[in-house]
Amino acid sequence: MRLAIGFLLLAASVVGSQPAPSARDRAVAERVLRAVPLVDGHNDLPWAIRNAAAAPRDVEAYDLRKTTPGHTDLARLAAGRVGGQFWSVYIPGTIRDSGFARVQLEQIDIARRVIARYPDRLRFATTAAEVRAAFAAGRIGSLLGMEGGHAIENSLGALRAFYDAGVRYMTLTHNQTLDWADAATDSARRGGLTPFGREVVREMNRLGMLVDLSHVAPSVMSQALDVSEAPVIFSHSGARGLADHPRNVPDSILARLPRNGGVVMVTFVPGFVSARLVAWTRQRAGRAAELRRDAAGDTAAVRRGLEAWVAANPAPKATLADVADHVEHVRRIAGADHVGIGGDFDGIDTVIEGLEDVSKYPGLFAELARRGWTEADLRKLAGENILRVMSTAERVSARLRRERAPSTATIERLDRAPGRTTGTP
Repeated sequence: MRLAIGFLLLAASVVGSQPAPSARDRAVAERVLRAVPLVDGHNDLPWAIRNAAAAPRDVEAYDLRKTTPGHTDLARLAAGRVGGQFWSVYIPGTIRDSGFARVQLEQIDIARRVIARYPDRLRFATTAAEVRAAFAAGRIGSLLGMEGGHAIENSLGALRAFYDAGVRYMTLTHNQTLDWADAATDSARRGGLTPFGREVVREMNRLGMLVDLSHVAPSVMSQALDVSEAPVIFSHSGARGLADHPRNVPDSILARLPRNGGVVMVTFVPGFVSARLVAWTRQRAGRAAELRRDAAGDTAAVRRGLEAWVAANPAPKATLADVADHVEHVRRIAGADHVGIGGDFDGIDTVIEGLEDVSKYPGLFAELARRGWTEADLRKLAGENILRVMSTAERVSARLRRERAPSTATIERLDRAPGRTTGTP
């Protein structure tokens, strides 16, 4: 343990001793972000508005022309040089309501009303060309990304309806394993993708909806790459080779991305990008388990004991350098054509030092310029890679729509027929 603590302190000192980007590095970042749209893969503003303390669901009250209580407003988006944004229309996989699809439609409604409220700054977009046109007009190309396949309620018809409402990617799972796909942070009960899950991927390809593999189990990542005829994305994930968190992407999957053409959009979630924080979180969980075992049901004693442990062992801070390390790792394994940015702002409770809100993206690009990244590779990272993925998916969709009709498959027919197992064939 003493050796491990010493290593963590050494690592922290190395991070803190890195030189700051120079004026030249900052100028390179500014030049890149003025030339191409910075397209972020994941921002949870619609959910923040739904849960706003002062006026829940009130788009007008959550005024983006003022400084908001969260990470996102118009002034900070401008300072961050954001040129394209996938607004996440997230709903929890554990929500108890009249149905996932109804709540999903409400979130799409909130996002669409936000975009419509600021026409001088935001422009609704559904294609790569529309994002580029919005950027050329001085607007943020605003796309919708649906987080969690539970929202389709096992219905390909619902999937198509969400596409028609403007959704351009769907994360196959959120944190819970579905009837047809295993999640990264839940028990694996489906063997990856079931036959119906594979049909979901095929129908997304036909529609032109990006297959988002953030949140899914590695088995689903691998099988989706086997099935998908279009490039996939990871809208907000890190590299598991640097931080061993189940939400991150293993190197074996990164190595397959060049053949598929997909992109990993590196996230700013502290617990995903900092190996030190991943280790600390596991130690905290272990201490909590010990306290529960010894406390004989005394929850107050467990809480006091855990608070004392955290006070004596404060959580390490994740830094901008950690995020830059993940970006570089993805480039090293998958290549410069397969990395992007997916901050997860307004979906996180703690933030990265140096990446505290949507105004801070230029600092990351300046740091990468300091590390020797060329302007060509920085342009790919900013937006060219994800826009290429979108354009390719649109071309694949045009071909598949000519070749086959909308799928009429059902989960009952593919997964629940007599003699059919729930795992993959």
